[in-house]
Amino acid sequence: MRARFCPQETDMTEKLFYKDQYIKEFTALVVSCDKNEKGYEVILDKTAFYPEGGGQPGDRGTIGDATVADTYESAGKDEIIHLCDRPVSGEVMCHTDWPFRFSNMQQHSGEHIFSGFVHSLTGFDNVGFHMGKTEVTVDFSGPVSDETLLEAERLTNNIIFDNVAINALYPSREELPSYDFRSKKEIEGAVRLIEIPGADLCACCGTHVARTGEIGIVKVISSEKCRQGVRVTLKIGSLALEDYEMKNSAVLSSCAKLKAKHNELPGAVDALLERQNALRIKLSEANDEIFALRCRYEAVKTSKEGKTAGWVFDGAGDAENARKLADILSAQCDIAAAFSGSDDSGYKYALICKAGDARDYGRLINERLGGRGGGKPDFIMGTLTANRDNIAAFMAEI
Repeated sequence: MRARFCPQETDMTEKLFYKDQYIKEFTALVVSCDKNEKGYEVILDKTAFYPEGGGQPGDRGTIGDATVADTYESAGKDEIIHLCDRPVSGEVMCHTDWPFRFSNMQQHSGEHIFSGFVHSLTGFDNVGFHMGKTEVTVDFSGPVSDETLLEAERLTNNIIFDNVAINALYPSREELPSYDFRSKKEIEGAVRLIEIPGADLCACCGTHVARTGEIGIVKVISSEKCRQGVRVTLKIGSLALEDYEMKNSAVLSSCAKLKAKHNELPGAVDALLERQNALRIKLSEANDEIFALRCRYEAVKTSKEGKTAGWVFDGAGDAENARKLADILSAQCDIAAAFSGSDDSGYKYALICKAGDARDYGRLINERLGGRGGGKPDFIMGTLTANRDNIAAFMAEI
């Protein structure tokens, strides 16, 4: 894949974001304003709005009294289009959504440093990069261990704390071979390199902070296998702060509920899970006792031709309840059935057969009780829509 990595001046638009990436407002002349199905595509004679590209989203903001929802380059024309919610004309005052732009600059610069260190530690390339609303994801061409990711994170934050200057270089075609730089794409035309001394040199068309200290922090959140490599999720800059605030609030709330200090929280959670598991076992044992008593005192039992049959109803509408009740009742009967539910909601049923083939009874249930289900010769499960009286009459008959 080929791509340009250098600002290309066109007859249509002067790209102010390459001359000063910190421009928040400017005046410009509207060159054209065309309506489409999404809004109005506005082209200016100059712009500080960065168009979507290289993994970085397009800028937002205002042009005159119009809201800019997105900025992108036109296909094949090298024109920068501002997607607006209303038409504009003449000379206009423009404002970028600066918090959004600055966050994107933080994300992009932080990703460069991190990817540069992963590359130097492993030799793997960054083959995919996406800046989302809440996080950055980076795809690397090979597997990267958790230990290596933590080392890359540590080295990245050291460069951030050193507040290193970030430089944009424009080498000539003759000079380019002397630079050892990263690039995800095959390049044609002039090249723009983003240099972060001690960390990275990469071909890039995006916007960046002036010094690494403005990035704030880079934190690895997770990693997962992706094709032949790994996808790493990062929190960077203001997004890392928002993530910390959310998690800190969750920790404080959990500590208050468990009456534990921060460093005691994992142990308190483990103890809570152990108690929960012990209570779950006790509850299961108590339910089994209740089910056994119900099968003893509530089940209807009949006998015919030397075979005994029994059935019991349960109001929970739970298939597992039906299975347990049928299993307990089967100790007392050759044919044991349990029906869990109600006439309004329908029933989940389980039937255990020690005399004959349970699937034969299943076919009768499907035909006469509006049932659906199946199973093995000794056990069937399913659902049915008949009412309780019809179910009891059916069981008495069989």
